[in-house]
Amino acid sequence: MRKHILNAIQAHAAAEYPKECCGLLLAIGRKQQYFPCINVSTEQNEEFRIDPEQYAAAEDEGEVIGVIHSHPDATSRPSPRDLAMCEATAMPWHILSWPEGDLRTIVPTGDVPLLKRPFVHGAWDCWQVCADWYKREWGLEFEAFNRADGWWESKDNISLYEANYEAAGFYRVDQPQRGDMIVMEVGRT
Repeated sequence: MRKHILNAIQAHAAAEYPKECCGLLLAIGRKQQYFPCINVSTEQNEEFRIDPEQYAAAEDEGEVIGVIHSHPDATSRPSPRDLAMCEATAMPWHILSWPEGDLRTIVPTGDVPLLKRPFVHGAWDCWQVCADWYKREWGLEFEAFNRADGWWESKDNISLYEANYEAAGFYRVDQPQRGDMIVMEVGRT
């Protein structure tokens, strides 16, 4: 990581401490630049979310080539969510422990196992393991439906699987075959 970029990340982490800072690494021609973003997460001390409008603004300035965030009062070791989102974005993630100052980079491997992956809602959850299987086995890609964490815990919520299976191209069958999906009720929905 170039010194001026590391300095900018460290300054952003210090300014946002004890919240997680977040930003993007851009390639602008032959130069690289840190694009600081506002953390719009509701749990800013535990996670980060980049506003989609800021992401779009960064793309207007250059090519996004990395995601950057800090781990306040923690190591730079990636969390299961960091690993999942690194794979999902298919680009390097840079994690700065703050105030320690250790920077670690993780890169996507492109080879996420279907079994024994940690559960990370929205990235490595039940829907995504199914979508990954269909992509590997049949070359099919499905929309990443927007889903709030814990949607399955309230009996008042609808099943997102039942509400969206037709939009994903599925239909009910009487005799399941290879490639069909069996959906079971687990929890309250």
